Amino acid sequence: MASRVSEDFVRQLQGFCLTTAEILYRLPDHLSLLQTYVWQDYDLAPEFPALHKFLDFWNMSLDGPLHSVRVARVRLVGPAEIRTVRAQFALH
Repeated sequence: MASRVSEDFVRQLQGFCLTTAEILYRLPDHLSLLQTYVWQDYDLAPEFPALHKFLDFWNMSLDGPLHSVRVARVRLVGPAEIRTVRAQFALH
């Protein structure tokens, strides 16, 4: 039986970090009011291409103009944390 490795796990080994962005935007009909949107995905720091792609989509397609974006990231798994398994035992 072949095991399948999670795509998210593979991305983490490639250097992707779990990235969270808190996006404040103005309501289209009431520009003095702000609304919050939280975006989260795996992305490459410090360029954050996935986040930039999402923000470009926002600017092109959505009516609420962006006010500000706060970004936080965390590496969940690093290459130094991976150890190979030298033996496998099965209990019946």
